[in-house]
Amino acid sequence: MTAALVDVVLPCLNERGALPWVLSRLPKGYRAIVVDNGSTDGSAELAASLGATVVHEARKGFGAAAHAGLLAATSEFVAFCDCDGSLDPAGLPELAGPVLDGTADLVLGSRRPQRGSWPLHARIANLVLAWRLRRLTGERITDLGPMRVARREGLLSLGLADRRSGYPLEMFLKASLRRWRIVELPVPYAPRTGKSKVTGTLRGTLTAVKDMSAQLRAAKALTDASAVLPSGPVRGAAGNE
Repeated sequence: MTAALVDVVLPCLNERGALPWVLSRLPKGYRAIVVDNGSTDGSAELAASLGATVVHEARKGFGAAAHAGLLAATSEFVAFCDCDGSLDPAGLPELAGPVLDGTADLVLGSRRPQRGSWPLHARIANLVLAWRLRRLTGERITDLGPMRVARREGLLSLGLADRRSGYPLEMFLKASLRRWRIVELPVPYAPRTGKSKVTGTLRGTLTAVKDMSAQLRAAKALTDASAVLPSGPVRGAAGNE
């Protein structure tokens, strides 16, 4: 079997309705790692029947599932993508390009919403978060999108600890503190299949706000103290200094 160029981590909780489309959109050379986070709708079995590598993560939380996928990945490059049909995996090669050619360490997909894809309150919250991140880090970011690509070794060196909704933010903040070259590219954002576990519920929204606020406080404390993250080089992802 030919080794995958990029492993694609797909955290999954009851996404049976979206899985066939999502997996069918993966480009050649991109291997799907579906991380089942306790689905009760047969998502794991369906993903396996469609050829995906399936990993089971019993600990609940987006970060727990995402990190389990990262640990299971074996390719040099790793992508993350939602498994709900809102993001098109066919666009991953464009995001991966700057990482593969060594001109970026972390590429984020900035979501361009289609009609009905993003509730107003979630869009406003995202704008406020992006503004705070620009002020805190100086990075030119407009969206902390879930679709992203980086080198596996670099991601592991960050020591990511959040296992809930703060995982994507922790990744960005620690990458910025390490002075990674962070690039943002636009990606279409369509209405998801099924109900959102975060913006679609009050509990999910409050959990996300709590988790991200904790990450922002931690990052501000490090910045104020001019702290440097332990272990690894400053640009640990690219490996080409």
